[in-house]
Amino acid sequence: MSRSLPRVRITFLGHVGMFVETRHGSVLCDPWFTPAYFGSWFPFPRNDRLDVTPFEHPDFLYISHLHRDHFDPAWLGEHVDRTARVLLPDFKVPYLEQELRSLGFTDFVRCLDGEVVDVDGLEVAILPQNDPADGPLGDSAIVIGDGETRILNQNDARPGSAEAIAELGPFDGQFVQFSGAIWYPVAYSFPPEELDRLGREKRRNQMERALKYVEWASADAVFPCAGPPAFLDPDLFALNDVTGEPANIFPDQTVFLDLLEQHGIDTGHLIVPGSVIELLPGSCTVTHPDELSASEPFVDKVGYLQRYAGDWSDWMDAERAGWSDQPIDLVAALAEWFEPLLEQGPLTCAGVGGVVVLDFGGSDPGTGSVAIDFVEREVREWHGEESVYRVEVDRRLVEACVRDHLEDWVNALFLSARFTAHRTGGFNEYVMTFFKSLSPTRMAFVEQIYAQASGEPDEWFERDGWRIQRYCPHRQGDLVVCGEIEHGQITCMLHHWTFDLESGECVAGNQRGQDVRLAAERLTD
Repeated sequence: MSRSLPRVRITFLGHVGMFVETRHGSVLCDPWFTPAYFGSWFPFPRNDRLDVTPFEHPDFLYISHLHRDHFDPAWLGEHVDRTARVLLPDFKVPYLEQELRSLGFTDFVRCLDGEVVDVDGLEVAILPQNDPADGPLGDSAIVIGDGETRILNQNDARPGSAEAIAELGPFDGQFVQFSGAIWYPVAYSFPPEELDRLGREKRRNQMERALKYVEWASADAVFPCAGPPAFLDPDLFALNDVTGEPANIFPDQTVFLDLLEQHGIDTGHLIVPGSVIELLPGSCTVTHPDELSASEPFVDKVGYLQRYAGDWSDWMDAERAGWSDQPIDLVAALAEWFEPLLEQGPLTCAGVGGVVVLDFGGSDPGTGSVAIDFVEREVREWHGEESVYRVEVDRRLVEACVRDHLEDWVNALFLSARFTAHRTGGFNEYVMTFFKSLSPTRMAFVEQIYAQASGEPDEWFERDGWRIQRYCPHRQGDLVVCGEIEHGQITCMLHHWTFDLESGECVAGNQRGQDVRLAAERLTD
């Protein structure tokens, strides 16, 4: 415990992992060291040479959510003292608590949504996200303060309300995600020119969104983090942004720091694993392990990643060998598993509205490719019929998901980007929500959320002669602060989804043309 510290001291552990020391105790946040998603993601810059001994006995533990680049059960189980008190987000389902209890943690501090909790002098507030697009695992951001200095660890979370953030400030430091953490559009079979356009758009939007959060928080110091991952497998190495390619969705920290400077924000700081940040109101000092370690990942990035990959090559060979130990009749296994969920999820099935295919190598009989029919609510062998979504994938990865009965394939298969996707029309949120919800309790949760979302909006605001629902139907962005109206349309600047005010239709965004609507009506004198 570090109760004699005159300031908040943060040791950065890589990705968005950090060890926060205050005069009221220490908090270990999202330590990630074990490669994730079938060996696709590695921390960048690398943190495998960091001495972790000083961080093994925190007073508090905070895990933002269960994605495996935040929740690292192997490392937690081996390294973290179980007497740590867990700062628990106010999720609507108990999966995070259950996982941590299974590792031996027993002392939980339950933090209600956005409420400041005083824990022996440590001030904590957690902003959870429970939208259908987040899946049952949710996401969260945390504010940590010692009564004098306050940080916002936003990690992957995307709070839709500027007010919710501002109410918990002012902030002396903000940790914010800026890089891609998704398989779109890199895993899709779009024509090259379309893939280039979508990549440029995605890169621009995700950094503009991060910039918006920086403006909202108005912290004295900004630390880009939570990505990008390093892709060390030769099959995925091309996903690394080694040249500053405008269509690559995985820019590194230096790119976002340059963007901040272009917008007149000079509060950005580069941090690497082992960097130590000392904060007081109006004061920020960053000390790197050494200057070479701070610059090396960005000066000769290709060489750095190649050396990193070489050091982990034996591990990668073992990882591949462990994907599947014996063939599985996937049609029969998935029918037994999925068909009860299809019956339980009428709103999900209606949202998908077609066939989703797991393609293991062709439509000829005997290949064992799987058709998940959300209309007939059945699983059968695929023989080439039309689909709304088709995934070409190594069947061993699906066998691993079945063998381990993974209830969230997004948190394994899809984030691995080890597939090629084909889709009809725009992004269909219901497809991926289904693959996040592969248990009766998870399906019940998303069905309830969808049912609630289909009702009358709870809050409205008025602008430019319109009465408009306050929160964007995509990811609940607060349109009061991030909605821009032009030519009869409103755009949510968090994700650049645009809705026609007259019809309510989505006219720009990943679900353009889908049944995603905004409630709005003209005001009359």
